[in-house]
Amino acid sequence: MVRLSAGGAVLERVARIRRGLVAALLGIVLLACVQPLCAATSHDCLIEPAETVELGTAAGGVLDRVFVRRGDRVKQGQPLATLDTRAELAAAALAHYRSELAGPTEQAQAKIEFSKRKFARRKDMAAEKLMSQQDSDDAEAELRQAQADLKVAKENREVARLEYQQAQAQLALRTVRSPFDGIVVDQMIWPGETVEPGATKHAILKLARLDPLRVRVVMPMQAFGQFEKGMAATIVSEIQPDKPYAARVSSVDPTIDAASGTFVVFLDLPNPKFDTPSGVKCRATFGSAHSGQRAGP
Repeated sequence: MVRLSAGGAVLERVARIRRGLVAALLGIVLLACVQPLCAATSHDCLIEPAETVELGTAAGGVLDRVFVRRGDRVKQGQPLATLDTRAELAAAALAHYRSELAGPTEQAQAKIEFSKRKFARRKDMAAEKLMSQQDSDDAEAELRQAQADLKVAKENREVARLEYQQAQAQLALRTVRSPFDGIVVDQMIWPGETVEPGATKHAILKLARLDPLRVRVVMPMQAFGQFEKGMAATIVSEIQPDKPYAARVSSVDPTIDAASGTFVVFLDLPNPKFDTPSGVKCRATFGSAHSGQRAGP
């Protein structure tokens, strides 16, 4: 009986030691996971276009031509579509012609020269009492009128120049240009259809900017404060699991969503060849938040 009691004491001691080791190991694991929240653990994410826009026009009219198709790559400033511009082209041509008219100005200048000579002669004759003072005053009035006519002609020419600039600006509004380098995602209106600004169906094309891509990672609130701009991360998409990509944190939500207890970390993923698909799920693995690891340039 004494031997059995001693053996039981030994077993109890061994059990206590095992329980202590298990608790210690759990504490280490939990500490490593909470701080910095399992930095080496991957998190669910979503790869999205950096920007998506629907392009329309500020002017209304009939869509004349679309120069691109769905899936085409476009450059910033590239013309993508244009409305019917026949009326606007005619108005611009008329305004340009008016801005180049020199006849009224030359006519007013010639009238001034003639009025100057006429006034000089009558002034001298009036001084010698060969003509009444009234005739001299009339000649002076004609000179002043000619000078005013020249000023009006110059102002009218300047107004015509400004009207030409306005016509050019109105004409430019009828051409849709790409705001960035990207790709055509969809076409909503086709040649022959009417485009009405402010209407429900007003967008002609939909574009997406795919370089860089934006990666959205939803993190639990326990990880708040552990991410900073420029931190490195490795992204693996669900359709290319054997091809990891390097990304870096571009922004971190400054607030936590109370309903879900989460916040969002955004990353920039370079995609110069447009070979990384967007709109797919992925896994993101971050570097240590406290080591300040960053993605390379």
